[in-house]
Amino acid sequence: MPTHSVLVIDDSPTILKVVQLVLTKAGYSVVTAPDGEAGIAAAEKTKPDMILLDFVMPKMNGYQVCRALADNKELSDVPVVLMSAKGDQVGDRFVKAMGIVDYITKPFSPEAITAVVGHTIAKYRGDDAKETAGREDSVSKSQEALLEEADAATKERKAALSQFRDGLARALAAGVLSHPDLIESDLDATVLTEAARTAMDDQTLEALLGELRTSCPELAEIGSPALTGDIRVVPIAEILGLLQDQEQNGILSVTRGGAKIELYFRQGKVQMASAAGVPEEFLLGRFIVDSRLMTPDDLDDFVQSRRGKGGLLGAELVRAEKLTPTELKQVMTQQSSELVYELLRWNFGRFTFRATTELPAMAAEASLNLTVEGILMEGFRRVDEWHLIEREIDDFDQVFVRNDDAVRSMGSGRLTREEQTVLELVNGKNSVKDIIRQSRMSSFDVSKMLYRLLSIKIIRKRVSAVAV
Repeated sequence: MPTHSVLVIDDSPTILKVVQLVLTKAGYSVVTAPDGEAGIAAAEKTKPDMILLDFVMPKMNGYQVCRALADNKELSDVPVVLMSAKGDQVGDRFVKAMGIVDYITKPFSPEAITAVVGHTIAKYRGDDAKETAGREDSVSKSQEALLEEADAATKERKAALSQFRDGLARALAAGVLSHPDLIESDLDATVLTEAARTAMDDQTLEALLGELRTSCPELAEIGSPALTGDIRVVPIAEILGLLQDQEQNGILSVTRGGAKIELYFRQGKVQMASAAGVPEEFLLGRFIVDSRLMTPDDLDDFVQSRRGKGGLLGAELVRAEKLTPTELKQVMTQQSSELVYELLRWNFGRFTFRATTELPAMAAEASLNLTVEGILMEGFRRVDEWHLIEREIDDFDQVFVRNDDAVRSMGSGRLTREEQTVLELVNGKNSVKDIIRQSRMSSFDVSKMLYRLLSIKIIRKRVSAVAV
């Protein structure tokens, strides 16, 4: 049965990428186009079974593309589903007038876009489209190469474990037989070796090695990684997709300079993320304050009272009944998601994935079960916004000043509470970095608000004095 084809027209490269990933995984043949003109050309060439169309685009917007499709006899019967951002003025009158069969609001989940496409093709292109739901997942060429590498690495790891087990078993048997009390006994070296080998199956050895790495950090690199490489060659999104598709168990470590982020996987889902050498905005306390579960002062007092006593902050807060287990899981989900979003921004660094049967206790207890597709959808949306923001705010040492006349004429009613907080910290002295630290907000949120305040001209960049 031929694969049903979908044409996706959107000016966002990351939206194109993630929708293509989701729909390809669901068994569809996907063609993409970066604007309306290219979309019309692609539709004429491929005659797709349906079209996913962005509403706001340069060159040709959604109205114009729909009009061109309606005027083309070869394409007038192709069903179109409109993708619109929240707040876009897309009325039912436009939908009916232009022959659009459905529309979906961004940001949307992977499940939502797959359901809309499946329903549309089943309704307008025959019921046989329903059978594509059970079709085997397809993977890109780069993922296929990674699959082969992962399979080979897994076999090598098993062979290494077997060799280690044999050597350890022989050493244990020899040690037992060399004991003074047993030298004259009838114990058989072969029997002892086999008994030791049987007692140390792969799972037992992995657990022992895991305990060894935990208790001896200098031995953390023992064992061969299943995957390792450069994220400039293999993007993090593809690594995450691969681990999900293979339902892998293990730890993905990504390093860039002095920063390190680790993701803990069980059956292809992220159970938790942790980090070292990253800005304070990624610490758990920020998400506790953001969620209004504790005030900044109360959190600081608690941290000071526990200083030197050890233990993880989240577990200690639950033990002290400052947070419920449900609240802790909520903020850990936010923290782990933000760390993945940060990873997607990294354009260089090294990754290593090590398969393991046992996750560290903290990750096993967290058990967040975050789906890769869900994280990627929001993550790519943020990457798009970052690219736009960085055109104006590309240096966190930049200082801004307020346009007080514009602030007075606008009034505070048009600003959100968070925007007012950021505006109050714009004083001609605070850098972006200072505002992030003092507001206890994320760099993404602060940058996004500064970008909006810049666009409505109530703040401006401070021009450094030039020596004459």
